[in-house]
Amino acid sequence: MSRILILGGYGGFGARLSRRLAARGHDILVAGRHLGKAAAFCDDLPNAMPVVADRDGDLGAVLAEHHPDLLIDAAGPFQGSGHHVVQACIDAQVHYLDLADGRAFVAGISMLDGAAKEAGVAVVSGASSVPALSGAVIRNLTIGMERVTAVEMAISASNRAAAGASVAAAILSYAGKPLSLWRGARRFTSHGWQEMRRERFALRDGTALSHRLVALADVPDLDLLPGRLPGKPAVIFRAGTELAFQNLTLWMASWLVRWGWLGSLAGLARWLLPLQRLTAGWGSDRSAMVVRVFGLVAGRRVERRWTLIASDGDGPEIPTLAAEIIADRIAGMPHGAGDAGPLLDLADFEPSFTGLSIRHESEEFEQRPALYDRVMGVRFAALPLEVRAMHQVLRDGGASGRATVERGRNPLARLIGALMRFPAAGEHTLHVGFREEHGVERWTRTFSDQAFHSNLCEESGQLVERFGPLRFRFDLPSDEQGLTMLMRGWSVLRLPLPLFLAPRTVAREWVEDGRFKFDVPIALPLIGPVIHYRGWLVPA
Repeated sequence: MSRILILGGYGGFGARLSRRLAARGHDILVAGRHLGKAAAFCDDLPNAMPVVADRDGDLGAVLAEHHPDLLIDAAGPFQGSGHHVVQACIDAQVHYLDLADGRAFVAGISMLDGAAKEAGVAVVSGASSVPALSGAVIRNLTIGMERVTAVEMAISASNRAAAGASVAAAILSYAGKPLSLWRGARRFTSHGWQEMRRERFALRDGTALSHRLVALADVPDLDLLPGRLPGKPAVIFRAGTELAFQNLTLWMASWLVRWGWLGSLAGLARWLLPLQRLTAGWGSDRSAMVVRVFGLVAGRRVERRWTLIASDGDGPEIPTLAAEIIADRIAGMPHGAGDAGPLLDLADFEPSFTGLSIRHESEEFEQRPALYDRVMGVRFAALPLEVRAMHQVLRDGGASGRATVERGRNPLARLIGALMRFPAAGEHTLHVGFREEHGVERWTRTFSDQAFHSNLCEESGQLVERFGPLRFRFDLPSDEQGLTMLMRGWSVLRLPLPLFLAPRTVAREWVEDGRFKFDVPIALPLIGPVIHYRGWLVPA
């Protein structure tokens, strides 16, 4: 057994971790800014002693006085925080562990690897739901996958699991701020607490939490996971509270930051907790987490899904479980500094899950063939490999290359091109990002720094491409050289329009010199050429 100093040891997650480690026989130094609060908490906890310590103060003196074997930082927030606590532990030759979910903080911990090795200590960051538990789940789900194309995660917290001040500050620190994602095989900028969607968490026996809102959250996995999985997949993480109006209020406020009207929502942190307490009796005591992994297993297109549902208010215990496991092992771990993502297996959590009202399970779902495969049927397999590779989208993908763009000179053609956000004439770098969901593919074509989008789907055996209210239906004749897109109809707001008024286009895809080539001319009756772009692409 060891002597463990826990910063924030009487706070929301810190108190839970203090109890769990004390129950395992460790001597716990419950540390925080307020001695009275620490002492009151220790009154009911065996093997516990209160200590005054400020994570922003002189921790070297505290460590020298109390000589802990391990310091656990459960205080936070870690967003925007430096590694001064870690450095103090290295200087004092004390093992270090934290519950951090700050993206830069956790991803940057490896910079201290050399110093930790020299001091003979183990430094582990992110021993929480992310990246420790999420990493364990994803390694379990990806066993046997030769390529992973997308990882999507979501957490929904019970409204009765009151968030602490650090959690509130963490969320508000990135709401509306630019958020870098690996998506479409390249770095893409979205914004915190946006791209909101409804999530359903369901087990096979019918137990489910439905229609819970979740939005983009900034977590270490967004940096750590793409490079650790075969295929360098897109990674998305969303989070939310149980009550929809709370999520929607924060979503609306995030736009004020995105538009530049507010620099940050961090100043609202002091108001968030009192408002949350007013609604603390609403909702349920159930929290949930889901992890979806899309990829190829022996050539099969699959989704593997892990779902966890916690009842009886046990959801807030989950962020402490990895720290409890690692605290028991850290003295025997290799010296150095790194994140907790690779350290644990899903089976390591099972004893802790069994002692709580937590149920979890994994499932595999066969995915339908790719869009062009469904439209073309057996002819798809006869296409050149490079053409097929461009159209085998499973949840996410991307390709890069170059394109030459010509624009029509008619003033009306220029106006239409501007409205459609078509690129300027000239030579361009080109990236095409593919996003697939529910059988619909969204293509984002970025010529240099200008992008335009379209959505593609299958209807009645034809390919349908939609630009806003405009819908175009195509046949896809093909041979061993490639395929052609022939327009067979068009509509506005689903109202059919005469084909003789339709844009004139015969788009082609083929292979030349081992590269995927494309040629897309678009002209309008009476107006003439609008745009003509051609070039090459290589799938990521």
